Amino acid sequence: MGNAKVLSAGPVILDVAGTELSAEDRELLTHPNVGGVILFARNTKTAEQTAHLCRNIKNIRENLLICIDQEGGRVQRLTEGVTTIPPMASLSKLYQQSAEKGLSLARELGWLLAFELRTCGIDNTLAPVLDLDDNQNPAIGSRSFSIDPLTTLALAESFILGMNEASMQAVGKHFPGHGFVKVDSHIDLPRDHRPLAEIAARDLVPFEQLIKKSCLAGVMPAHIVFEDVDANPVGFSALWLKDILRKRYGFNGLIFSDDLNMAGAKLAGGYLAAAATALTAGCDFVLMCNNRSGATEIVDGLDGFALSKQALTIKKTMLCHGSYEFNPQLSQRRMNILERLANEL
Repeated sequence: MGNAKVLSAGPVILDVAGTELSAEDRELLTHPNVGGVILFARNTKTAEQTAHLCRNIKNIRENLLICIDQEGGRVQRLTEGVTTIPPMASLSKLYQQSAEKGLSLARELGWLLAFELRTCGIDNTLAPVLDLDDNQNPAIGSRSFSIDPLTTLALAESFILGMNEASMQAVGKHFPGHGFVKVDSHIDLPRDHRPLAEIAARDLVPFEQLIKKSCLAGVMPAHIVFEDVDANPVGFSALWLKDILRKRYGFNGLIFSDDLNMAGAKLAGGYLAAAATALTAGCDFVLMCNNRSGATEIVDGLDGFALSKQALTIKKTMLCHGSYEFNPQLSQRRMNILERLANEL
């Protein structure tokens, strides 16, 4: 097992082919540049099967970080055998009716989502979304808690406290905020013309305050160019990641790049150059999804990048420990949450 801990110091998070590991998957996961796996719907047909897949991944290397995009609403990769979590925007509507009920249910949903993923052996979900919904960006919408930064902050903090109760750390995204732009970064590179002072007074409020409260173990930057701040997209900008996120706001957790296969991440020189640029700018992990040739290019070509001792320490706090056996029994707390969902949303 000691060798596995050394091998898992790599900065690349990638995907696997299906519900079972292929021979190619297994070989790739032993590469020293690979530090984690991100699961998609094609990998997670049922909760029990997902638990089996996670065990097989951990049997190859115990310290591989297993991630998923499981936010609730339309972004829920694992659906069979777990609760359908409502979109975060629905919590804002409840919060407006009763702040106490909104915050309480946000905490319960954070716990439930994390508890069910942990039961399947998943270490972390890349959530919550901290973008403010300006009714402009098709990639955000109901994934956002609210258009209001203080409402978003309150609900996100409660959601994270629930996650933490299930021993799961939070990764806030998409720093410094994706809701204002109209372009979906999956399709093209969005550009935002606002000055930093305006962004800081609004979009950055949830990030800044949650960092101050030590609520975020990770942050994912957006594939957006803020033209008045830096010519580089945020995830490739040392100004954004090192000067603003690290120094100005004091963030000392992990920085996860958004998917380098997205159109908003296209840089001259190909995938390897993009990965190296993101890591040099300040990312701890780079994600390469749904592009095996691109992932192979990055994994085989990266040289001189590994997680720092601090990053490795934080990564360890994200890992599941103990049994991954799937337990289909509903806990009393889970049943109470399901009843609340039926009655309050």
